[in-house]
Amino acid sequence: MAQYNSVTPELIEKFKAIAGSRVATGEDINPDFARDEMPIYGTRLPDVSIDVMSTEEVSAIMKICNENKIPVTVRGAGTGLVGACVPIAGGVLLNTAKMKKILSYDLENFVVTVQPGVLLNELAEDSLKKGYMYPPDPGEKFACLGGNVSTNAGGMRAVKYGATRDYVRAMTVVLPTGEIVKFGATVSKTSSGYSLLNLMIGSEGTLGVITELTLKLIPAPVATVSLVIPFADLDTCIATVPKILQNHLKPQALEFMERKIVISSEEFLGKAVFPRSFNGEDVGAYILCTFDSDNRDELDPIIEKAADIVLEAGAMDVLVADTPDKIRDAWAARSSFLEGIEEQTKLLDECDVVVPVTEIANFLHYVNTLEAESGFKVQSFGHAGDGNLHIYTCSNDMELDVFKAHVATFMEKVYAKATELGGQISGEHGIGMGKIDYLSKSLGPVNMRLMEGVKNVFDPNMILNPGKVCYKM
Repeated sequence: MAQYNSVTPELIEKFKAIAGSRVATGEDINPDFARDEMPIYGTRLPDVSIDVMSTEEVSAIMKICNENKIPVTVRGAGTGLVGACVPIAGGVLLNTAKMKKILSYDLENFVVTVQPGVLLNELAEDSLKKGYMYPPDPGEKFACLGGNVSTNAGGMRAVKYGATRDYVRAMTVVLPTGEIVKFGATVSKTSSGYSLLNLMIGSEGTLGVITELTLKLIPAPVATVSLVIPFADLDTCIATVPKILQNHLKPQALEFMERKIVISSEEFLGKAVFPRSFNGEDVGAYILCTFDSDNRDELDPIIEKAADIVLEAGAMDVLVADTPDKIRDAWAARSSFLEGIEEQTKLLDECDVVVPVTEIANFLHYVNTLEAESGFKVQSFGHAGDGNLHIYTCSNDMELDVFKAHVATFMEKVYAKATELGGQISGEHGIGMGKIDYLSKSLGPVNMRLMEGVKNVFDPNMILNPGKVCYKM
């Protein structure tokens, strides 16, 4: 295990010589820097925080920290859910949220170059004004793009367009040693040695500090229509998903949700969007499906075919959202699931396992059987098109230690079941410090040894984001 040194007054003066008044210590450190959006995994303030503004500043700071064996944690908007940006070893926190410039567009090559602090929502809106779309669409629209890349965020459009990894062409990275390197290029394919670019994507800030990104864009679709599809029960709902995919309908997004999470979200929003019953029968689950096209006329037969397929498969009805207001209302309800849970829950934990699409129903039935014995409420929803499921454990009356103990037992069983069904621990939120033990049990000692070896090559002094992903403190 690595041994770290303390941040001394002399080192703080060196940092101030680089970043001036953007260096904070003691009570001047933003208290939010002690946590991410899931503080149950632990909180800790850094000894010093630095708002960095350039690649050169990051390089100079990393050289000092590496020479003095000072732990460093990188943070953007702090919207993560696995404790990946929490400075559990103290030391230095690099805040990249102020590196928020959209640097340039190269529309002939369909790319945009940005700093890591640019928000997902900012790039989405800015590129749309130019007639282009940045397809990755994670639920948290106000996350930083650097964080999206660091966790390989997926989101709702991944079923058609892929995850963040599929849209990263190149990046500038500062290694833990302070060396500045460039990975990737503005090309659509490469067979040029090991893909160091792809090692960085999803590495959760453990291998290097991303200071610039070149991202792929596509022409924005002209027309979009969403379908709200209610079902009497979860089994029928999930069994319909492969039928939609097998018929080459290519949905932009394909989400499922159980009744109770929809009611919770609508109570939070104060607005009912999804039907609760049909012909006197309660709705048990829903599919929310979006199709897009370059031509509205092309969408009409797709929607008709989709409606025929789902009704034949057992859907209770098909509700068409074909105006901007209707589409916005439907997706606002879906996007508010986590906010609604957080608003209504005192103690919260989550997992985002991914299983084969054909195993979604089996997995969720197993999860639901555990709820009665767990002592807390379980809320489930997710990306039906790619098998990425979000399972939240919620309690308003348990003591913290009791809740954490019960959740640990629950998660142990849930992750084991996901692995048994051919799935993996995380589809898009990452491992951080909260899921290391589960990852180790799922992947086994050889895979963990290989990841530890990669970490050692990039970061021989183990100073960068220690205690995350594969390196346990």
